[in-house]
Amino acid sequence: MSESALETRPLQDCLNGLLSLIAAPTLWSGKGPDVVVDTVLDMLVRLLDLDLAYARLDDGSGGAIRELARSERYPDAAHRAHELGVAIEPCLRTQQAGERHAVPNPFGAGTLTVTYLWLGLREGRGLVLAGSSRPGFPAETDLLLLRVAVNQIVVELQRAQASVATRRAESAEAHNTHLQEESEQHGGDFVGSSTSLAKALKLVEQVAPTNACVLIQGETGTGKELIARAIHRLSQRSQHAFVRLNCAAIPTGLLEAELFGHEKGAFTGAVAKRIGRFELADRGTIFLDEVGEIPLNLQAKLLRVLQEHEFERLGSNHTQRIDVRLIAASNRDLAQMVDDRSFREDLYYRLNVFPIEMPPLRQRQEDIPMLARHFIQLHARANSRSITAIEPDGLAALCRYGWPGNVRELSNIIERCVILTHGPTLRVPADALKSRGAVVAVDNSLEGAQRRHILHVLEECNWVIAGPSGAAATLGMKRTSLQYRLQKLGIVRRP
Repeated sequence: MSESALETRPLQDCLNGLLSLIAAPTLWSGKGPDVVVDTVLDMLVRLLDLDLAYARLDDGSGGAIRELARSERYPDAAHRAHELGVAIEPCLRTQQAGERHAVPNPFGAGTLTVTYLWLGLREGRGLVLAGSSRPGFPAETDLLLLRVAVNQIVVELQRAQASVATRRAESAEAHNTHLQEESEQHGGDFVGSSTSLAKALKLVEQVAPTNACVLIQGETGTGKELIARAIHRLSQRSQHAFVRLNCAAIPTGLLEAELFGHEKGAFTGAVAKRIGRFELADRGTIFLDEVGEIPLNLQAKLLRVLQEHEFERLGSNHTQRIDVRLIAASNRDLAQMVDDRSFREDLYYRLNVFPIEMPPLRQRQEDIPMLARHFIQLHARANSRSITAIEPDGLAALCRYGWPGNVRELSNIIERCVILTHGPTLRVPADALKSRGAVVAVDNSLEGAQRRHILHVLEECNWVIAGPSGAAATLGMKRTSLQYRLQKLGIVRRP
């Protein structure tokens, strides 16, 4: 080999090494920090003809410091990383980064010349050390390649750290957005004092402090979500998220992704990673409305979440562990669905740990006047109306109606009436109930019988309340007590 070739050979080797290091990120695309450092150490061993390439990593999370080592001459170096780190520690304490220093060869006789560089500007992030027994190490070209290699590691570590921060921010934003939406949609507390409602609320008080699954059953519009919210609000999870999902409102093919989330590219249309409802509800409560609409194949995965507290996002092999309380609701007869083999028996028993039955509004007729006034205030404020009362005939019509849509239907009718009313007294148009197929409710409860008896006595007394021949005396009640009872039952005299 000519003299000129010998002079240019180190420069050519350095250039080739630089090109290799610059192209190195394609080798670790999408990989973790350990893979990145391993790759760079392997490259340094070959490019610089090293006896030892060593790295120490501290990601600042408070976890254990990681040590990695590579050597072609000593294959056991990878398993002795910590031991090698202890051997070179005196060098790290006494020498400045970038300087050369001779240390006893940790693999045997003789010495190694070592030099190291910090990963980034802060010493606490870690370092990369190169050691060799060849004469003249480290040359200027060796130090140049070492600096480029360390810079590649630092860039990748910063990218990984930024990615973690982004994921945390996305998760926090998803939680905050969900909580804001829930707060805006929250309709308020319970209104009413009927015996059937009081029984349901008593069960809420008993189960709320526990972590038991709750199954709320009742007709559509009876307030099952309000019951779920009350359980969450009274539980030890109240400071964390309350996440709801109407299973009937999500297409079957998308329900699994909505519950458990998905990775980018998991299926056609998955253009970005999505956090599922269970993950959003971690440490809080998830409310699955219309749980009977979940298909059988997905019911098995739901059962696993309840039993094992873990799941995988669609398109991911990483198992997510969660701490979630489940409250389910349905307007269907789940027990009958089990008999029909359209609902898993084991899932039904897992959900039905603590059942709560929500009574329909036709069994809560004494609550209708209070509910009507509550919704008048709510919808009048929302529509910038000043309405302070309701026509007696209108209230009587509301009390006679059968309410197939329950409390939700009452709210909708009141909202319509508020929009149509001009003045301080709410009018209930004649067609407001007829257009919804009004039926006369037959109430065989104690309250219903009491209402019919009071109405009969009032008719017999020609609606005279006070005096020795009045309804109060006939019923054996004080006048004020009867007036209060009339108000609670929504009893008004028709013209």
